Amino acid sequence: MHKSYKIAVIPGDGTGPEVVREGLKVLEAASKKFGFKLDLTHYDLGGERYLKTGETCPASVVEELRKFNAIFLGAIGHPDVKPGILEKGILLALRFQLDQYINLRPVKLFPGVDCPLKNKGPQDIDYVVVRENSGGMYTGTGGIMMKGTPNEVAVQNMLYSRFQVERCLRYAFEFARRRNKRKTLALSGKTNVLTYVFDLWERAFHEIGEKDYKDIKREYYHVDATTMWMVKNPEWFDVIVTENLFGDIITDLGAMTQGGMGIAAGGNINPEGVSMFEPIGGSAPKYTGKNVINPLAAICAGQMMLAELGESKAAEAIENAVMDVTAHKLKSLAAGKMGYTTTEVGDLVAAKVAG
Repeated sequence: MHKSYKIAVIPGDGTGPEVVREGLKVLEAASKKFGFKLDLTHYDLGGERYLKTGETCPASVVEELRKFNAIFLGAIGHPDVKPGILEKGILLALRFQLDQYINLRPVKLFPGVDCPLKNKGPQDIDYVVVRENSGGMYTGTGGIMMKGTPNEVAVQNMLYSRFQVERCLRYAFEFARRRNKRKTLALSGKTNVLTYVFDLWERAFHEIGEKDYKDIKREYYHVDATTMWMVKNPEWFDVIVTENLFGDIITDLGAMTQGGMGIAAGGNINPEGVSMFEPIGGSAPKYTGKNVINPLAAICAGQMMLAELGESKAAEAIENAVMDVTAHKLKSLAAGKMGYTTTEVGDLVAAKVAG
C-alpha cells in the first residue's frame, strides 16, 4: 500500500500559481517514481480573496491546516493591497500560529548557474542557514507614542525566551549532525552591542554544545562579519544559526550568491507539527500570465518538503534533476531569459525525475 501525504496548496498571488503548477508537476513525477501519493487540497489565500472578502487567513483555515502533513506555498503579495497586510495576515500568521519556529534556507550554487562572486563555484557555496522564526523583533512587541507630533517615539523590541533560543539551537545542532559535511555550527549574532539578547544566545549555544553535541564544532561570528565572509569565503560555512531579523537579512544575501531568487527555496519548519515550503522570490506581478517566470525555486521548495516528510530518495532525485537542468539546459535563471518557458522548465525537471 502506497504511503499518502495530505498537502495543503496555497498558490497565492501573481506568478505564484504558475510556479506552484510546475512544482506540483515535478512532485507528481516523483510520487509515481518512488511509490507514494500526494492528497492535495487547494486554498485561495492571497490578495484576490482579501480584496473580495477582507479576509487574510481566517482562524477556521488555520485549524484546517493543522491537519495536513505539509503546506506548499506559491507567493503572497498583491499590487492592489497595501504592503504588510498580506505578509502579516497570512505569512506571519501561519508561522506564528502553526509554531513554525525554524526557517530553513539552503544556500547552494548549482552547476551552470552564474555566481556574482569571483572565482567561486558549486564546490564553494553549499551551506544552510537555520533562522529562528518565532521570536525577535518580528513579534511586533512595541508601539508608537505621540504619533504625528515632533516628539513621536517608536519602539520595537527584540524579545527571546530561553525556550525559543534552545529549541532553535538544538534543531541546528541536530541538522549539522545529520548533514554530516563539516559538522560545524556557526552562531551569527552581535554580542558586542546587543549584549542582553546575545548573551542568552551565546551562553545557550555553548552550554548545549558542550553537554550534548561534542561532535559538532562551534564557531561564532558577528552578523556583520558573517556577511563579509559569505561574500569572501563562503566555503567556510556548513550550518549557520541566527535570530529572526539577522536571518532574514543574511539569507537574501545568500540567495544572491547562489544565483538569485529564481533558485532560492525555504522551509518554515515545525518539527513536531505542520511545516510550510515556499520559493523566496515573491509574487513578481509584472510577469503574471506570461509563462516566463523561473519555477525552479518552487520546484526546490517541493524537494525540501519531500525531504522533511522523509522521502529522501525522491528529494534527492528532484535536486539532481534541477542540477542537470541548470548545468545543461538553461541559458539563465532570469525570467524571460531561460531559453524555455515556465511550463517547459517544469517539463524538463519532471522528465528527468521520471526517467
